[in-house]
Amino acid sequence: MASPAKKGANIPPPIIVKKIVVEGGGGHHGGAWKVAYADFVTAMMAFFLLLWLLGATNEQQRKGIADYFSPTLVKMREQSAGSNGMFGGDSLVSADNYPNRASQTGTRAITVPRDTVGGPREGATAERKLAQGPSAEEKAKRLAGLRERITRKVEANGALRQLANQIRFVQTAEGIRIDLVDDADFSMFRLGTTVLVPEAVEVLRIIADAVKADTAALTIRGHTDALRWRSQVINNWSLSSGRAEATRQALMRFGVVEARFRRIEGVADREPLIAQDPRDPRNRRISITLGG
Repeated sequence: MASPAKKGANIPPPIIVKKIVVEGGGGHHGGAWKVAYADFVTAMMAFFLLLWLLGATNEQQRKGIADYFSPTLVKMREQSAGSNGMFGGDSLVSADNYPNRASQTGTRAITVPRDTVGGPREGATAERKLAQGPSAEEKAKRLAGLRERITRKVEANGALRQLANQIRFVQTAEGIRIDLVDDADFSMFRLGTTVLVPEAVEVLRIIADAVKADTAALTIRGHTDALRWRSQVINNWSLSSGRAEATRQALMRFGVVEARFRRIEGVADREPLIAQDPRDPRNRRISITLGG
């Protein structure tokens, strides 16, 4: 039998708190993934809304929507913008009320020169077009015309017909280049000299007739192969420059004015036509460049 409690000792029993830590279940019971999922759903909804807008609106409506979300100008009057000032209510980037591409801005009176020709992208003054030079189409037409005139006359001459394949026409950044190329059976100059053979003289006469009416500057460049000379007086440098000078003098005799020649050059064997075989006879050539 338990003994009775002592009088005056009314003490409650102690309270014991037991903490239980559960590991491994935080990912399932946490809430961080819900925030990420909500952001993903929101982004997808915005994306599909954008796709719907692109498919359900025309170009003018899309431009209006874009202007609504990025208002950079305050509309001061119908179909125009700007403020009172030196431009009279217009600015360089104000909207125009004349037909143009959606990507084009600017006020016609401010941004389009008076002597302009062509459309919005081709618009340029006559002086600016002249400074830019001929277009690719004009260059191709000029090259084709020059090739046709020279080739026709060469092939019409029975003595020169076999040389037609040795006259090459190339469009370069400097202009039209006419290459007179040697081969194993024919050389434009006598061996080791700057003396033109009769057939080469006739070819230069035809070229001079084709280009003397033009006003473009002329550049003549002489090339040799990589064969060396035993003589110390004659070498590929002096030979290439001497042949370029002989070509210039021949063109002058046939009517090309002296003022049109911009320069003559001798580059020896430094710019071979057949790079894999510097001794190939086709590396011997004269290049006549018609500028423009």
